Amino acid sequence: MDSSQSSTLGTGGSGGNGIVSSQTNDTRTATPNDDPKQNLTQVINSIQKTLGLLHQLYLTVSSFNAASQLPLLQRLNSLVSELDNMAKLSEKCNIQVPMEVLNLIDDGKNPDEFTRDVLNSCIAKNQVTKGKTDAFKSLRKHLLEELEQTFPDEVESYREIRASSAALKALGTMQECKRLAQSQ
Repeated sequence: MDSSQSSTLGTGGSGGNGIVSSQTNDTRTATPNDDPKQNLTQVINSIQKTLGLLHQLYLTVSSFNAASQLPLLQRLNSLVSELDNMAKLSEKCNIQVPMEVLNLIDDGKNPDEFTRDVLNSCIAKNQVTKGKTDAFKSLRKHLLEELEQTFPDEVESYREIRASSAALKALGTMQECKRLAQSQ
């Protein structure tokens, strides 16, 4: 890192990076919010700040000399402070990450593979369920046709009962919708 980068990054705060330190302090002094989206946004911002600090730390370490010892210590302190802030913010978030995702990340793979595999599995299970449903509908239709040939009066009574039951169900649904509309 050259001296212009070092002076630009090292000004404006006790953390070695005035911008990051001031944003970190803003996050800590903000009033606690119970909104899960806001909490998640704060954690994501903290992660991004931590990544920026790690990059700056990498640059400082890769071109380390005696003059860069103070900026290195400041950046290390900023990193520790931001990691502490991230831990505090993460306590407000209730996010569960499947172990498979973490294992994929550890293996250097894209976690989107997990999402793709889960979606493909759901699609396959949905198709199997749809096939079973269609088979039962076909069986019901076939049984009704066979029963109608053998017991036409009973099947006619059955269909009347089903129609009146469906009409009552539809009427109940309509009344429920009206009741809900009136209560609003």
